[in-house]
Amino acid sequence: MATLRDIKRSISGVKNTQKITKAMKMVAAARLNKAQDNIINARPYSRKIGEVLSQLLSVEKNYEHSLIKDIGDEKIAIVALSSDRGLCGAFNSTVISKVEKLINEKYSVQNSNNNVSLYCIGKKVNDYFKRHNYNVVEGYVGIFGNLKFDFVTQLNKQLTSKFTTGEFSKIIFVYNKFKSAAQQEISVLQLYPAKPEVAEGATQEENLDYIYEPNKKTIIDGLLPQYLNAQVWAFLLNSYAGELGARMTAMDMATENASEMISSLQLEYNKRRQAAITNEILEIVSGANALKES
Repeated sequence: MATLRDIKRSISGVKNTQKITKAMKMVAAARLNKAQDNIINARPYSRKIGEVLSQLLSVEKNYEHSLIKDIGDEKIAIVALSSDRGLCGAFNSTVISKVEKLINEKYSVQNSNNNVSLYCIGKKVNDYFKRHNYNVVEGYVGIFGNLKFDFVTQLNKQLTSKFTTGEFSKIIFVYNKFKSAAQQEISVLQLYPAKPEVAEGATQEENLDYIYEPNKKTIIDGLLPQYLNAQVWAFLLNSYAGELGARMTAMDMATENASEMISSLQLEYNKRRQAAITNEILEIVSGANALKES
Protein backbone atom coordinates (compact mmCIF):
# COMPACT_ATOMS: atom_id res chain seq x y z
CA MET A 1 0.00 0.00 0.00
CA ALA A 2 1.31 3.45 -0.95
CA THR A 3 2.26 5.71 1.93
CA LEU A 4 1.43 9.42 2.19
CA ARG A 5 4.98 10.22 1.11
CA ASP A 6 4.61 8.00 -1.99
CA ILE A 7 1.34 9.68 -2.98
CA LYS A 8 2.88 13.12 -2.47
CA ARG A 9 5.78 12.16 -4.72
CA SER A 10 3.36 10.91 -7.35
CA ILE A 11 1.45 14.20 -7.27
CA SER A 12 4.70 16.13 -7.67
CA GLY A 13 5.78 13.91 -10.59
CA VAL A 14 2.45 14.30 -12.41
CA LYS A 15 2.56 18.07 -11.91
CA ASN A 16 6.02 18.22 -13.47
CA THR A 17 4.82 16.13 -16.42
CA GLN A 18 1.80 18.41 -16.79
CA LYS A 19 4.10 21.43 -17.08
CA ILE A 20 5.97 19.72 -19.92
CA THR A 21 2.81 18.71 -21.82
CA LYS A 22 1.38 22.21 -21.43
CA ALA A 23 4.59 23.76 -22.76
CA MET A 24 4.67 21.34 -25.71
CA LYS A 25 1.07 22.19 -26.52
CA MET A 26 1.85 25.92 -26.55
CA VAL A 27 4.92 25.45 -28.77
CA ALA A 28 2.96 23.28 -31.24
CA ALA A 29 0.12 25.83 -31.32
CA ALA A 30 2.52 28.69 -32.07
CA ARG A 31 4.19 26.75 -34.89
CA LEU A 32 0.85 25.57 -36.24
CA ASN A 33 -0.26 29.14 -36.99
CA LYS A 34 2.74 29.64 -39.28
CA ALA A 35 2.30 26.20 -40.87
CA GLN A 36 -1.35 26.98 -41.65
CA ASP A 37 -0.34 30.28 -43.25
CA ASN A 38 2.17 28.42 -45.45
CA ILE A 39 -0.55 26.03 -46.65
CA ILE A 40 -2.92 28.89 -47.41
CA ASN A 41 -0.21 30.80 -49.29
CA ALA A 42 0.82 27.77 -51.37
CA ARG A 43 -2.71 26.65 -52.22
CA PRO A 44 -3.60 29.22 -54.97
CA TYR A 45 -0.49 28.46 -57.03
CA SER A 46 -0.91 24.69 -56.68
CA ARG A 47 -4.58 24.93 -57.63
CA LYS A 48 -4.07 27.25 -60.59
CA ILE A 49 -1.21 25.31 -62.15
CA GLY A 50 -3.36 22.16 -61.95
CA GLU A 51 -6.24 23.96 -63.65
CA VAL A 52 -4.05 25.31 -66.45
CA LEU A 53 -2.43 21.93 -67.13
CA SER A 54 -5.77 20.14 -67.03
CA GLN A 55 -7.18 22.65 -69.53
CA LEU A 56 -4.19 22.33 -71.85
CA LEU A 57 -4.20 18.54 -71.80
CA SER A 58 -7.93 18.45 -72.49
CA VAL A 59 -7.47 20.39 -75.75
CA GLU A 60 -4.11 18.90 -76.73
CA LYS A 61 -5.42 15.36 -77.25
CA ASN A 62 -2.34 13.93 -78.97
CA TYR A 63 0.19 15.29 -76.49
CA GLU A 64 2.70 12.72 -75.25
CA HIS A 65 5.22 13.13 -72.45
CA SER A 66 7.24 10.66 -70.41
CA LEU A 67 5.87 12.14 -67.15
CA ILE A 68 2.24 11.43 -68.01
CA LYS A 69 2.67 8.18 -69.91
CA ASP A 70 1.12 5.20 -68.13
CA ILE A 71 3.56 2.27 -68.30
CA GLY A 72 1.68 -0.09 -65.99
CA ASP A 73 2.31 -0.90 -62.34
CA GLU A 74 5.10 -3.45 -62.40
CA LYS A 75 7.52 -1.39 -60.30
CA ILE A 76 6.10 0.70 -57.47
CA ALA A 77 7.70 3.43 -55.39
CA ILE A 78 5.93 4.67 -52.26
CA VAL A 79 6.92 7.96 -50.63
CA ALA A 80 5.81 7.91 -46.97
CA LEU A 81 5.69 11.10 -44.89
CA SER A 82 5.80 11.09 -41.10
CA SER A 83 7.22 13.18 -38.27
CA ASP A 84 10.71 13.02 -36.82
CA ARG A 85 9.41 12.95 -33.23
CA GLY A 86 6.61 11.19 -31.40
CA LEU A 87 4.05 12.43 -28.88
CA CYS A 88 1.56 13.22 -31.64
CA GLY A 89 -1.09 10.56 -31.17
CA ALA A 90 -1.77 8.20 -34.08
CA PHE A 91 -0.23 10.57 -36.64
CA ASN A 92 2.68 8.26 -37.55
CA SER A 93 1.00 4.91 -37.01
CA THR A 94 -1.76 5.71 -39.53
CA VAL A 95 0.83 6.35 -42.25
CA ILE A 96 2.74 3.17 -41.40
CA SER A 97 -0.46 1.09 -41.37
CA LYS A 98 -1.59 2.52 -44.72
CA VAL A 99 1.75 1.84 -46.39
CA GLU A 100 1.86 -1.72 -45.07
CA LYS A 101 -1.69 -2.30 -46.28
CA LEU A 102 -0.78 -1.07 -49.77
CA ILE A 103 2.29 -3.29 -49.89
CA ASN A 104 0.64 -6.42 -48.48
CA GLU A 105 -2.68 -6.14 -50.31
CA LYS A 106 -2.74 -3.94 -53.40
CA TYR A 107 0.88 -4.47 -54.42
CA SER A 108 1.53 -7.89 -52.94
CA VAL A 109 2.60 -9.36 -56.30
CA GLN A 110 5.09 -6.57 -56.92
CA ASN A 111 6.36 -6.93 -53.35
CA SER A 112 6.92 -10.66 -53.79
CA ASN A 113 9.03 -9.82 -56.86
CA ASN A 114 10.97 -7.21 -54.85
CA ASN A 115 9.51 -4.42 -57.00
CA VAL A 116 8.25 -2.15 -54.22
CA SER A 117 10.62 0.61 -53.12
CA LEU A 118 10.19 3.05 -50.25
CA TYR A 119 11.22 6.66 -49.82
CA CYS A 120 10.81 7.60 -46.17
CA ILE A 121 10.54 11.27 -45.21
CA GLY A 122 10.57 11.51 -41.42
CA LYS A 123 12.48 9.57 -38.77
CA LYS A 124 9.49 7.53 -37.59
CA VAL A 125 8.69 5.86 -40.93
CA ASN A 126 12.37 5.59 -41.82
CA ASP A 127 13.21 3.75 -38.60
CA TYR A 128 10.16 1.52 -38.73
CA PHE A 129 10.51 0.28 -42.31
CA LYS A 130 14.27 -0.22 -42.04
CA ARG A 131 13.80 -2.14 -38.79
CA HIS A 132 11.22 -4.40 -40.47
CA ASN A 133 13.45 -5.05 -43.49
CA TYR A 134 11.44 -3.25 -46.16
CA ASN A 135 13.20 -2.04 -49.31
CA VAL A 136 13.98 1.53 -48.21
CA VAL A 137 15.81 3.29 -51.06
CA GLU A 138 16.19 6.67 -49.36
CA GLY A 139 15.50 7.99 -45.88
CA TYR A 140 15.25 11.69 -45.05
CA VAL A 141 15.45 12.80 -41.42
CA GLY A 142 15.26 16.34 -40.03
CA ILE A 143 13.58 17.80 -43.12
CA PHE A 144 10.64 19.37 -41.29
CA GLY A 145 12.84 21.19 -38.79
CA ASN A 146 14.01 23.44 -41.61
CA LEU A 147 11.59 22.81 -44.47
CA LYS A 148 12.81 24.33 -47.75
CA PHE A 149 11.60 24.18 -51.33
CA ASP A 150 15.09 23.14 -52.46
CA PHE A 151 14.47 19.72 -50.93
CA VAL A 152 11.35 19.34 -53.10
CA THR A 153 13.21 20.12 -56.33
CA GLN A 154 16.01 17.68 -55.46
CA LEU A 155 13.57 14.91 -54.53
CA ASN A 156 11.47 15.38 -57.67
CA LYS A 157 14.60 15.48 -59.81
CA GLN A 158 15.53 12.04 -58.50
CA LEU A 159 12.00 10.63 -58.81
CA THR A 160 11.58 12.04 -62.32
CA SER A 161 14.85 10.47 -63.43
CA LYS A 162 13.88 7.05 -62.07
CA PHE A 163 10.38 7.26 -63.57
CA THR A 164 11.46 8.37 -67.04
CA THR A 165 14.13 5.65 -67.20
CA GLY A 166 11.57 2.99 -66.26
CA GLU A 167 13.04 2.15 -62.86
CA PHE A 168 9.63 2.99 -61.38
CA SER A 169 6.32 2.67 -63.22
CA LYS A 170 4.22 4.35 -60.50
CA ILE A 171 5.15 6.68 -57.66
CA ILE A 172 2.65 7.09 -54.83
CA PHE A 173 2.66 9.50 -51.89
CA VAL A 174 1.17 8.56 -48.50
CA TYR A 175 0.77 11.41 -46.03
CA ASN A 176 -1.57 13.05 -43.53
CA LYS A 177 -3.63 15.81 -45.12
CA PHE A 178 -4.29 18.69 -42.76
CA LYS A 179 -7.97 19.36 -42.11
CA SER A 180 -7.90 21.13 -38.76
CA ALA A 181 -5.86 21.16 -35.58
CA ALA A 182 -7.87 18.17 -34.35
CA GLN A 183 -8.28 16.31 -37.64
CA GLN A 184 -5.89 14.86 -40.21
CA GLU A 185 -6.94 12.67 -43.12
CA ILE A 186 -4.69 9.93 -44.45
CA SER A 187 -4.19 10.48 -48.19
CA VAL A 188 -2.83 8.17 -50.89
CA LEU A 189 -2.09 10.02 -54.14
CA GLN A 190 -0.38 8.86 -57.30
CA LEU A 191 1.93 11.60 -58.57
CA TYR A 192 3.76 9.70 -61.33
CA PRO A 193 2.49 9.36 -64.01
CA ALA A 194 1.14 12.87 -63.55
CA LYS A 195 -2.60 13.39 -63.94
CA PRO A 196 -3.31 17.09 -63.40
CA GLU A 197 -6.90 17.69 -62.30
CA VAL A 198 -9.02 20.69 -61.48
CA ALA A 199 -8.83 21.27 -57.73
CA GLU A 200 -11.91 20.69 -55.60
CA GLY A 201 -14.09 23.80 -55.57
CA ALA A 202 -12.50 25.27 -58.69
CA THR A 203 -14.22 25.65 -62.04
CA GLN A 204 -12.65 24.67 -65.34
CA GLU A 205 -13.25 26.97 -68.26
CA GLU A 206 -14.55 25.19 -71.33
CA ASN A 207 -14.97 26.06 -74.99
CA LEU A 208 -12.63 29.04 -74.78
CA ASP A 209 -10.32 29.65 -77.72
CA TYR A 210 -6.99 30.80 -76.32
CA ILE A 211 -3.93 31.78 -78.32
CA TYR A 212 -0.87 30.03 -76.92
CA GLU A 213 2.67 31.35 -77.30
CA PRO A 214 4.93 29.75 -78.26
CA ASN A 215 2.61 26.68 -78.42
CA LYS A 216 0.65 24.31 -76.20
CA LYS A 217 3.30 21.55 -76.15
CA THR A 218 6.09 23.89 -75.05
CA ILE A 219 3.92 25.35 -72.29
CA ILE A 220 2.94 21.90 -70.99
CA ASP A 221 6.58 20.78 -71.07
CA GLY A 222 7.49 23.75 -68.90
CA LEU A 223 4.56 23.48 -66.51
CA LEU A 224 4.73 19.73 -65.75
CA PRO A 225 7.88 19.85 -63.56
CA GLN A 226 6.51 22.92 -61.77
CA TYR A 227 3.21 21.12 -61.20
CA LEU A 228 5.01 18.12 -59.63
CA ASN A 229 7.08 20.41 -57.40
CA ALA A 230 3.98 22.29 -56.28
CA GLN A 231 2.19 19.04 -55.42
CA VAL A 232 5.06 17.62 -53.36
CA TRP A 233 5.49 20.96 -51.59
CA ALA A 234 1.79 20.87 -50.69
CA PHE A 235 2.16 17.29 -49.37
CA LEU A 236 5.05 18.34 -47.12
CA LEU A 237 3.26 21.43 -45.83
CA ASN A 238 0.12 19.42 -45.07
CA SER A 239 2.09 16.71 -43.29
CA TYR A 240 3.98 19.20 -41.13
CA ALA A 241 0.84 21.13 -40.19
CA GLY A 242 -0.93 17.84 -39.47
CA GLU A 243 1.92 16.77 -37.19
CA LEU A 244 1.72 20.02 -35.21
CA GLY A 245 -2.06 19.78 -34.95
CA ALA A 246 -1.86 16.16 -33.80
CA ARG A 247 0.81 17.02 -31.22
CA MET A 248 -1.15 19.99 -29.93
CA THR A 249 -4.27 17.85 -29.54
CA ALA A 250 -2.34 14.99 -27.91
CA MET A 251 -0.60 17.30 -25.45
CA ASP A 252 -3.88 19.04 -24.62
CA MET A 253 -5.45 15.67 -23.79
CA ALA A 254 -2.37 14.68 -21.79
CA THR A 255 -2.60 17.91 -19.80
CA GLU A 256 -6.27 17.29 -19.04
CA ASN A 257 -5.55 13.68 -18.03
CA ALA A 258 -2.78 14.92 -15.74
CA SER A 259 -5.24 17.32 -14.06
CA GLU A 260 -7.67 14.46 -13.48
CA MET A 261 -4.88 12.26 -12.12
CA ILE A 262 -3.70 15.02 -9.78
CA SER A 263 -7.26 15.49 -8.47
CA SER A 264 -7.60 11.74 -7.91
CA LEU A 265 -4.24 11.49 -6.15
CA GLN A 266 -4.99 14.56 -4.04
CA LEU A 267 -8.30 13.05 -2.96
CA GLU A 268 -6.56 9.81 -2.05
CA TYR A 269 -3.88 11.76 -0.16
CA ASN A 270 -6.51 13.69 1.81
CA LYS A 271 -8.37 10.48 2.70
CA ARG A 272 -5.19 8.78 3.88
CA ARG A 273 -4.11 11.85 5.84
CA GLN A 274 -7.52 12.15 7.48
CA ALA A 275 -7.40 8.48 8.40
CA ALA A 276 -3.90 8.87 9.85
CA ILE A 277 -4.97 11.89 11.93
CA THR A 278 -8.04 10.02 13.15
CA ASN A 279 -5.87 7.06 14.19
CA GLU A 280 -3.49 9.37 16.05
CA ILE A 281 -6.40 11.00 17.89
CA LEU A 282 -7.77 7.57 18.82
CA GLU A 283 -4.38 6.50 20.12
CA ILE A 284 -4.06 9.69 22.23
CA VAL A 285 -7.59 9.30 23.66
CA SER A 286 -6.98 5.62 24.35
CA GLY A 287 -3.73 6.44 26.12
CA ALA A 288 -5.39 9.18 28.21
CA ASN A 289 -8.20 6.83 29.22
CA ALA A 290 -5.69 4.16 30.18
CA LEU A 291 -3.85 6.67 32.41
CA LYS A 292 -7.10 7.67 34.12
CA GLU A 293 -8.01 4.05 34.79
CA SER A 294 -4.56 3.36 36.25
